[in-house]
Amino acid sequence: MIAPAVIDTMRRISLLLQAGDFRLAHEQLEVVVSDNPGFAEARRLFAGTKQALGDLAGAEAALREALAIDPGWAPTLATLGELLLNSGRAGEAEVVLQRACAGSPPYPRAALVLARYYNDTQRPAQAVEITARACAGGHADADLVSQHVTGLAALGRQGEAVATFRQAVAASPSNPLAAHALAMALDAANLPVEAEHVARQALTQGPPNAMLHYTHARSLIALNDFDQAETALRACLRLDPRQLDAHNHLARLVWMRTGDSVQATATMDQTLQTFASDDALWAAKAAILQGAGDARGAYACLAAQASRSHASPALLVRTGLAALEFDPATALGLAERALRVRSTDMAARKLMVAAQLGIGDAADALPHCDALLAATPDDQYLIALQTTAWRLLGDERYHELCDYRQLVVPQQFDVPSPWSDPNSFLADVKSSLDRLHSAHTHPLLFQSLRHGTETTEDLTRSADPVIQALFKAFEAPIRHYLERVGHGPDPLRRRNQGTWRFNGSWSVRLRTSGFHTNHVHPRGWISSACYIELPDSMADVHSREGVLAFGEPGIVTTPPLPPEHAIRPEVGMLVLFPSYFWHGTVPISGDQTRLTVAFDVVPDR
Repeated sequence: MIAPAVIDTMRRISLLLQAGDFRLAHEQLEVVVSDNPGFAEARRLFAGTKQALGDLAGAEAALREALAIDPGWAPTLATLGELLLNSGRAGEAEVVLQRACAGSPPYPRAALVLARYYNDTQRPAQAVEITARACAGGHADADLVSQHVTGLAALGRQGEAVATFRQAVAASPSNPLAAHALAMALDAANLPVEAEHVARQALTQGPPNAMLHYTHARSLIALNDFDQAETALRACLRLDPRQLDAHNHLARLVWMRTGDSVQATATMDQTLQTFASDDALWAAKAAILQGAGDARGAYACLAAQASRSHASPALLVRTGLAALEFDPATALGLAERALRVRSTDMAARKLMVAAQLGIGDAADALPHCDALLAATPDDQYLIALQTTAWRLLGDERYHELCDYRQLVVPQQFDVPSPWSDPNSFLADVKSSLDRLHSAHTHPLLFQSLRHGTETTEDLTRSADPVIQALFKAFEAPIRHYLERVGHGPDPLRRRNQGTWRFNGSWSVRLRTSGFHTNHVHPRGWISSACYIELPDSMADVHSREGVLAFGEPGIVTTPPLPPEHAIRPEVGMLVLFPSYFWHGTVPISGDQTRLTVAFDVVPDR
């Protein structure tokens, strides 16, 4: 039995934890733990303050002491599992988290952490399995539902999520949690009209809910209603000022409207005045700055926090990603620091590989890249790093995987019915795409394009019959491409089982001086570029304007590596190529625009 005085003390400590005063909470919990050695929950919270203050070893010891007191206490198991996972000990963490999920339903925090881990490591089936029981009745919180829906979407089973939560809403029409879950599922299934309606209705059913405002905002963004989306995001942040996803989406919307990184990060800056120790929010601001093209500003944003001896691996990696664009040696040092804290951190190891290529140390980079690919063999960015290392080392395997003449295939596609000629069909496609581009004044953040705009919705799920016809017309060229490349042990051919599905699509409209920086598509398999409209300046066969170039890395390398292959676009041309190929475009000139459609294809599981 816990004495009433101790319960009062714990209430005061809870307020300190909510306010982020971990040092004072630590001091008071230390007294509680000393006076009440059998109080497992106090010891768990004590461990949490140690972790927040950078004492990971002390936090783990306190958690194991709490488990010795109560071996089955799910909150302690969940906290320990999360700590082990953040320390890079994924194998141990998975076992502990599974113990915490053994109940029915699973302990929510443990299920959330484990499902997020499974989704992040490209094991969506396991993420779905761990979340299904908790989500079935429509009473799970939004974070857990999000992981469930993410897993189903990765498996191409968005419709299953919609059906599950339609049943939950039908069984409990006044349950705002079930309605919220259905809105999230509809959003993932690219049904934004219904998603917006369900979310708006759910907002009237219960108390103010930050995550529901966020879900509502996502559907409004998909509908290109950016003003209302911004209003919804600001409502979310009034209720939960540290909601990172809402901050990121708001910053992107403000950037699209203004093209001004100061205005885009103004709400973040306001929040950081209150929560100055929130490293995740600082990192989010740095990512926005880098996405806006200011890598040095992003690095400066985090340099002070990254210099601390107990800086988290995530913060070090985010700082290193900014440094990678202009100082690979500094990026390498940050990656090595992160790996000393968490030796299995994949993001830190990817950063280290890229930084080693940047300083000209391809020989040391290659073993790390090979080890990463053993764990995630379909990561197209890792394959690009591996082939870049081979090229720097003069390894013949580079030419086998990067056979541009064989694997970059330009084709013309057949005009779909009822159109009778390519010109009329492409004119209608242009009209449909122009309507989607009209709302944008600045390019989206975190994209390869410069001086242009990109659509926000997945075009493969568009209700526009013209766009539907375009993607139907792509099917035959994709089948032809798979037949052409055939089968084999390499990263492209070994996944060729003859079945495929679209995995996202978008349109880009470049204007004067517009181009794409060199990049790859990390989650793709086969990527594309389809040319709907080209400026007259590209008609000159002696000019390189608008040329699609392959082989020049999008990261700094020593020595620099030039492009090795180029395709001169033509209106109506569809170019297919492996997603791990570095590719970019030469800037265009003049007042006319260049309009394209692109998509990724993955094997259909």
